[in-house]
Amino acid sequence: MKKKLVWLLLPLLTLLGLSQANAQMITDAIKWNVKMTNNDKGEVTLTFNAKLQPGWHVYDVDMPADGPTSTEIEFDGGKGFDVVGKMAADRKPDEVYDENFGMTLRWFGKEVNFVQKVKITDPQNFKIAGDILFMICNDQTCLPPDRFAFSFTAKNLTTPLSIAPVANTPAEEAPAATEAEIAPEVEDVAVEAAPASETSGDWLWTPVIDDLKAFGDETLSATDNSLLMIFVFGFLGGLVALLTPCVWPMIPMTVSFFLKRTKSRSKAIRDAIIYGLSIIVIYLAMGLIITGIFGASVLNDLSTNAIFNILFFLLLVVFAVSFFGAFELVLPQSWTNKLDEKADSTTGLLSIFFMSFTLVLVSFSCTGPIIGTLLVEAATMGNMVGPAVGMFGFAFALAIPFAFFAIFPNFLQSMPKSGGWLNSVKVVLGFLELALALKFLSVADLAYGWRILDREVFVALWIVIFTLLGMYLLGKLKFSHDSDLPYVSVPRVFMALISFAFAMYMVPGLWGAPLKAISAFSPPLYTQDFNLYDSEVHAKFDDYESAMKYAKDHNKPVMIDFSGFGCVNCRKMEASVWTNPTVKGKLEKDFVLVTLMVDDKAKLAQPITVNENGKERTLKTIGEKWSYFQRHKFGANAQPFYVMLDASGKPLGPSYGFNEDVNEYIKWMDAGLKQFADRK
Repeated sequence: MKKKLVWLLLPLLTLLGLSQANAQMITDAIKWNVKMTNNDKGEVTLTFNAKLQPGWHVYDVDMPADGPTSTEIEFDGGKGFDVVGKMAADRKPDEVYDENFGMTLRWFGKEVNFVQKVKITDPQNFKIAGDILFMICNDQTCLPPDRFAFSFTAKNLTTPLSIAPVANTPAEEAPAATEAEIAPEVEDVAVEAAPASETSGDWLWTPVIDDLKAFGDETLSATDNSLLMIFVFGFLGGLVALLTPCVWPMIPMTVSFFLKRTKSRSKAIRDAIIYGLSIIVIYLAMGLIITGIFGASVLNDLSTNAIFNILFFLLLVVFAVSFFGAFELVLPQSWTNKLDEKADSTTGLLSIFFMSFTLVLVSFSCTGPIIGTLLVEAATMGNMVGPAVGMFGFAFALAIPFAFFAIFPNFLQSMPKSGGWLNSVKVVLGFLELALALKFLSVADLAYGWRILDREVFVALWIVIFTLLGMYLLGKLKFSHDSDLPYVSVPRVFMALISFAFAMYMVPGLWGAPLKAISAFSPPLYTQDFNLYDSEVHAKFDDYESAMKYAKDHNKPVMIDFSGFGCVNCRKMEASVWTNPTVKGKLEKDFVLVTLMVDDKAKLAQPITVNENGKERTLKTIGEKWSYFQRHKFGANAQPFYVMLDASGKPLGPSYGFNEDVNEYIKWMDAGLKQFADRK
């Protein structure tokens, strides 16, 4: 039974996904503060200070056209000044390669100042007003592009001017302030809730947040459970570490020591529990130290930074070679000897702590690679406490058997004896480490444009790795330190079948099949040189009111897809869920699909003024209109966000966020279609 547990746990380490997106309303991720300073010559400095919550970042100016939204300034209605140069940040941005965009992105975390210079040309009539446009993201989601309005007049000048006022000129001859950059004043059109149209009324914009919650909507109330997944990942890593030849034999030895240490069984059990807690404290401290060294902003960059990913790749390859038996990762013997001496010379709780430290050092040759992989994965999550949470999960799993067997020592009799099977665990882990290493090399390969690890090459290497793993499990491949295998056990046969089947599953990926099970690891599909796969879905409408009118005329339900040009998770859903034949058929035949891009920068024909959260704001672009619409009607502002409506704008079920489970998506659509049929 124990051996079966070994083989059942191993695949989880590679197939477990850690990232979860949510569509809850996020309102305080960034705070803006604008100030104006000047000298007596009329040279003005506008400083836009942005403070971001941990894990969030705002993009630099002048981003590529097909990348995320740049931070830029838009003057509107000002006069009496000229713009001098372009807006720029006061510090160097973090440069991170994003494999989904296929480009290097520049962004700022924590705090940054954007500076814009202007020159006053008319001191008496000086007025400057406009917006700073921006977009913020974290490692899981991006919020729609937004704007922050500012306005200053001559009364706000910090230093009296020494320049003379200009002579009054007829209004029609007054010079405009940098005509190419300053738009003329436009009278806003005020609406109470949302814009009406010729084909529908404001009732289509009526909020339906309570209706969604009445359906048991979980997307609106979703919370980020990535830390829980890091803990689970660490816990599974700890269970695997128990089954290595460095740790497994120490369980009965250590427990026996505690039971013999005192005559009181209750005291021995107490000492064993303290021993387990000491292990947890030591590993947790290691996680906290990693977090303290790197900091939140650096951890947030690790997932896509090319240099770090090369280092991670090399590190995991070294771990894999170590597990294959080429060498042992061993800490200096002097460290272990000193801790042994401390454990012998001290008494009480301190001696127990030193003994647990000795266990950590002695088992390092087996646990080191597992811990290293865990810390790499936790760090690339971008969460500041991720490494600490992962190490806590790892230590918790590692400490459980010591306390358990101290309380129930009779169970030690049923434990499998040490032997060659423990070494087999290490070799299997080596294959998995090697496969995982390619994930990090892929990021660096894309960053530098080497194109040596395109998708088909990556898939081919994984096919070879898992084929070799299957051969090893069947005893057809043997390393120098492996024991003789007189026969193949049933668990090894089944695990070999799984490994071979997984390799066969990936074969169609060489010709462009989506391979949804490994989409989080493999390079993007656009790097595939030879692709026979074509099953994309495109929305029929990109305007809400037009889609609603069409749906009413044709008696069909509407599915709204809130998306964005810079939404990575939206592309993942389109590639892994919408391409499913069943999903594709329902989207094209049963629904009126409308995609609303919340980062569309095309100008509205006429600005719209709305009241939101007690504040008046002006919507000037199509993206801002749809972003406001999502917040106003559905109470969400993250993408992707899917909702099904009838022709009156009422929801047919709960909303749906980022979840690549095709079956769940189909169930969600079927429930909406049934609700629509019942209403008819």
